[in-house]
Amino acid sequence: METLYGHVSVLLDEALDGLAVRPGGLYVDGTFGRGGHSRAVLARLSEEGRLIGFDKDPEAIRVGEQLAAEDGRFVVIQRSFADMAEELRQRGLHGQVDGVLLDLGVSSPQLDDAERGFSFMQDGPLDMRMDPTSGQSAAEWINSAAEEDIATVLKEYGEERFSKRMARAVVTRRAQQPFSRTGDLAEVLKEANPAWEKHKHPATRAFQGIRIFINRELDDLADGLKAALDVLAPGGRLAVISFHSLEDRMVKLFMRREAKGAPLPRDLPIRDADIQVSINLVGKAIKPSAAEVAGNPRARSAVLRIAEKR
Repeated sequence: METLYGHVSVLLDEALDGLAVRPGGLYVDGTFGRGGHSRAVLARLSEEGRLIGFDKDPEAIRVGEQLAAEDGRFVVIQRSFADMAEELRQRGLHGQVDGVLLDLGVSSPQLDDAERGFSFMQDGPLDMRMDPTSGQSAAEWINSAAEEDIATVLKEYGEERFSKRMARAVVTRRAQQPFSRTGDLAEVLKEANPAWEKHKHPATRAFQGIRIFINRELDDLADGLKAALDVLAPGGRLAVISFHSLEDRMVKLFMRREAKGAPLPRDLPIRDADIQVSINLVGKAIKPSAAEVAGNPRARSAVLRIAEKR
């Protein structure tokens, strides 16, 4: 595995093998992060190959611009991967991509930088935005949202079963003093959680849910999967690494639906060959080996799924 800027790229070899990288091909890294996957793709490309990276994080873009200065085959764009179809259409590359890689969630540098406000393990400003220059911060939302809305986010995006109890505790406390720090919010959520899971901080699910909501991660994923299918050339590969059950469920259902075609009435007289199918599934879901998890515990929940456009 390749380690860059404190980030270990998960399922690196498996993802590249899944993409079936062709030396002269055109590829998209929809989640550049700190460039681990991108550098590995570039290592498999010839001088004719090209790679386009996307990321919303200004720090990731800074790293990407350094890579672009070193390697003329690479360009990085500060946009969500959900916008890749529009961007590639503007560049005259729509429908010509040989492979798209999506490595979902936050990167280790984002988690480890207390100033970004993603983690409850280190106290920092309550921000959580992938792009700190755009949109509403976690603090702005948590201090203004209705109790019912907070509970809904914690339940639907964090899969937190004590969401109502936690939301009530948050609203009660913010009436006395607004939240501004991750440590403060984590403490309130921890005290409101009556059933702590072994080896898991009581605020884990709640923080995860807030982060997903603030960054519209599931909306971006839904749009990004459609965009990836749109930009791929026939025979092009889509490889998606997810770390959250909600994300993986979305990827699995999307690929399964596209591989089966639009649902039709059972008694409709139509042959299987006439059903519009857009992709073929490539193998089964891939998970990290025990050795990879031992070397990088953050890999333990990763799932890789691969599909090929027809």
